[in-house]
Amino acid sequence: MKNMSENENLIFDDYAQYYNLLYRDKNYREEALYVKSLIEREQPGASTVLDLGCGTGMHDRILVEEGLQVTGVDLSEQMISIAKKNESENLNFVQGDAREINLNNQFDVVVALFHVMSYQATNDDLMAVFNTAKAHLNKGGIFIFDCWYGPAVLTDRPVVRVKRLENEAIKLVRISEPEMHSESNNVDVIFNLFIKDKATGHQKEIQEKHSMRYLFYPEMEFFALNAGFTITEFEEWLTGKKPDYYSWNVVFCCKKI
Repeated sequence: MKNMSENENLIFDDYAQYYNLLYRDKNYREEALYVKSLIEREQPGASTVLDLGCGTGMHDRILVEEGLQVTGVDLSEQMISIAKKNESENLNFVQGDAREINLNNQFDVVVALFHVMSYQATNDDLMAVFNTAKAHLNKGGIFIFDCWYGPAVLTDRPVVRVKRLENEAIKLVRISEPEMHSESNNVDVIFNLFIKDKATGHQKEIQEKHSMRYLFYPEMEFFALNAGFTITEFEEWLTGKKPDYYSWNVVFCCKKI
């Protein structure tokens, strides 16, 4: 598989320094405890976790507090630089591409959270991440990931959103503009960030395009089986309900055959 383009590598690098502010209202603890409950249900006694697409490591820190050993991987050097500030005996981070990385180590569980799988825009990308997960799992290990769910995206379509935030140093406005592509089951989300330094009054603008793929159960079953997995759980993210036409975020648990 070909390497990412320079442009793809830059995704999240500028964004990274504002990432924790943008998602400070995200309940990482609730999400991490939910993931831990899935692990306990699907893989009792699991102790080691590989997180593909770990971002700044917020989920991972909580999983370690809950007694797990976690290795986080992210493509963005800036994200990993931030995450590494919280490394510990049971928590470490590595910069790398989830589609290609080989740590020469195996884990009880592999996770890919916060829509990492929806960032895999092509079939080759999706299969590559499945193969990475399989290569890093112990026999009978589980791969847990969430994603945008196709039926919900098509029912409750994405719209322009504006988010305003500030802390002691900056004021930030993010405008998210979606563009849907029916032929590829893909949504290009254009993020425009406007940042004002409170001390100096200096303003700057950052624009990034994040291509997100919405996924369907039959295709995920196909990819899972071809990579050597069987799907053991499929439910709405956090609620555990059966997914429906308004379940934008769903979770899959796949066991290595």
